[in-house]
Amino acid sequence: MTSTHRGPGRARRRMHLAAHFPGVNNTTVWSDPRSGSQIDFASFEHLARTAEAGLFDFFFLAEGLRLREHNGRVHDLDVVGRPESITVLNALAAVTDRLGLAATVNATFNEPFELARRLATLDHLSGGRAGWNVVTSSDAFTGENFRRGGYLDRADRYTRAAEFVATARELWDSWPSSDEAPRPFVHQGRQFDIAGRFTVPRSPQGHPVVIQAGDSSDGREFAASSADVIFSRHGTLEGGRAFYTDVKDRLARYGRERDELKIMPGVTVVLGDTAAEAQERAAEIRHQQISPQNALHTLEQVWGVDLSDHDPDGPLPAFDPDPDSALVQGRVRLADPVTAAAKWRALSEEKGLSIRQTVIEATGRQSFIGTPEAVAAELVEFVDSDAADGFILVPHLTPAGLDGFVDRVVPLLQERGAFRTEYSGRTLRSHLGLKAPAGERATEPATEPVSERVGESVTERVGESVS
Repeated sequence: MTSTHRGPGRARRRMHLAAHFPGVNNTTVWSDPRSGSQIDFASFEHLARTAEAGLFDFFFLAEGLRLREHNGRVHDLDVVGRPESITVLNALAAVTDRLGLAATVNATFNEPFELARRLATLDHLSGGRAGWNVVTSSDAFTGENFRRGGYLDRADRYTRAAEFVATARELWDSWPSSDEAPRPFVHQGRQFDIAGRFTVPRSPQGHPVVIQAGDSSDGREFAASSADVIFSRHGTLEGGRAFYTDVKDRLARYGRERDELKIMPGVTVVLGDTAAEAQERAAEIRHQQISPQNALHTLEQVWGVDLSDHDPDGPLPAFDPDPDSALVQGRVRLADPVTAAAKWRALSEEKGLSIRQTVIEATGRQSFIGTPEAVAAELVEFVDSDAADGFILVPHLTPAGLDGFVDRVVPLLQERGAFRTEYSGRTLRSHLGLKAPAGERATEPATEPVSERVGESVTERVGESVS
């Protein structure tokens, strides 16, 4: 059945919200005086507790297994490093109560038994709030940090990932309940051949929630077969509807219902007291995100050659990109840089833009810009139009970039009946409305709901200790 626009006779669905910790990406603005550390625990704690004060479903950490390089040097955004995600989430479990805790962990350079054990441990320590964002990699650059190197063919990435997830679930299911002995497990497949007994009792969720972020046809198929949440990049209403329909229509072939997979695009929000003020702030943020140096770096990611002799305020290169360049390591290059360069040239010529202005125009990231009322209405429209089940917010500031949204937009969503006014359960599965894994015993502890404390600001709810 094909999804259609939500008509007036259909009940409004409540959206899901998650918070992405801003860090080593081009969205984060480090030059802002309000910007803090991306490795101090206080930064993680502030954003997580803000998200929980806003009744978000989960907190989301990205991860990289190698520092990116640009022209032989570590990229500026990576110079302070990246803490290991699950370790950070185990610490956050102690300072949060209901918020889901999701880590990005690579299925190419990990092993099922070891990772299943770490995730089950997080699920126990957090009382059933663990999530796993499954990512893959095939590049030898990242693989150099591991014994096997970049051994995996690109075509096999999702083959390994699908078997990895299935194997992890076999391990979690091998322990029927927390008060029963584990059954022996045996898995013999193309990617893994393991046998033994799992060492961690069945956790509160049975299985941690599985998140996936691929947009290719293989990635969509993997999400339809194996994921509970898909982190998409479609930020327009039209693109979101097409993606939503395509992925949801794939679920039936795996015996799954449409609500068993939540689609949550990553989005940014810029607020202002007026529409004009919001647009002005958005332009200022983009100007901060794309410094002259970042503009040249971004251009080099497309052209694949050293452009340090070019003026960021001058015209784009007249020559075509090098499609086989290794100038930038650890960042995904465009599949067709020659075509991309042609589009950028056309944009530059049409609007009379410099290199920096072209990069700002071509890589704009703000998804929702406006007053709190306008942004709330637009978010609701996306969900009501079947373009998304919710959103993963990517703030531009660490760690206070979510404060304004929680204080000014969340109450409006609640007034419209589009977002929860209290947590009704403790586990991440309960927040997302996901079924328990087949055969799982109900282990969600009885608990009183936690409601938003109306009238208090984020600072009052989160506490001065993490401001």
